[in-house]
Amino acid sequence: MSALICGSVAYDTIMVFHDRFRNHILPDRIHVLSVSFLVPQLRREFGGCAGNIAYNLKLLDGDPLPMATVGRDFDPYSRWMDECGVDHRHVTRIDTEYTAQAFITTDLDDNQITAFHPGAMNSAHLNDVRDASGATIGIVAPDGREAMIEHASQFADCGIPFIFDPGQGLPLFDGDDLRRFIDLATWVTVNDYEWEVVRQRIGLDAATVASGVEALIVTSGAQGSVVHTRGATIEIPAARAADTVDPTGCGDAYRAGLLHGLANDMDWETTGRLASLMGALKIEQPGTQNHRCSRADLESRFRESFGRSL
Repeated sequence: MSALICGSVAYDTIMVFHDRFRNHILPDRIHVLSVSFLVPQLRREFGGCAGNIAYNLKLLDGDPLPMATVGRDFDPYSRWMDECGVDHRHVTRIDTEYTAQAFITTDLDDNQITAFHPGAMNSAHLNDVRDASGATIGIVAPDGREAMIEHASQFADCGIPFIFDPGQGLPLFDGDDLRRFIDLATWVTVNDYEWEVVRQRIGLDAATVASGVEALIVTSGAQGSVVHTRGATIEIPAARAADTVDPTGCGDAYRAGLLHGLANDMDWETTGRLASLMGALKIEQPGTQNHRCSRADLESRFRESFGRSL
């Protein structure tokens, strides 16, 4: 079963600041903020929500179909997708633009400051869900505003169940927009901060949102996640990570676990735990697409974290 993943494909330039942002930002002077962080570590990685989710879903032996727009500098990423076995026939190249670029600085508390240049992502609405025959499940992940709106409507029109994941795209939408997304979506997933923003903008609580979708999933990092369904609230513990190296892309890894569980009719207790484990595997490695796991490794880590078989 193919999962159509609508979202960004981007290059991530990741920098590590060997201190804490809070030691260098004066709260009473934030209206005239002028700070500079020395970042001795820098690397360029393949990223973007659609690219990251597709990579992680492929690790789970899934069939991801990323749908995105990229620029004239896409060739290295294209070769990487080929190497990973990720089908990119629905990734459209815009030769007048650069591929989206994220510049991410992480401090010692894993706080992040990100600058994002959308580039070709602004043309993502040129892609059409209806062109992706064979997709049985989907996700609307952070992308251009118009693209997210159109792709959600196209999924609904095609009768393809999909996850709405506003993520970094949340500032683009007001309460009416978000209520429309929720009305169309089958599932909604956000982190705890995003949920608070969504809740304030739509004026609805978790139980009310969950009554209109199959599930609302709210993640809280190391504190685990909560799945709100129409009939239950399911607490999902965090998987044990061997080390905390880089949080970038953990949310995308989690969402790949959700897609895999939903596509394979797993129950929420299993789906949520698998998603949590994917996030833990990612956080142990730098970058968003450098972690690996075999099926045997996955099953062993699942038993180690949760005391049950996958």
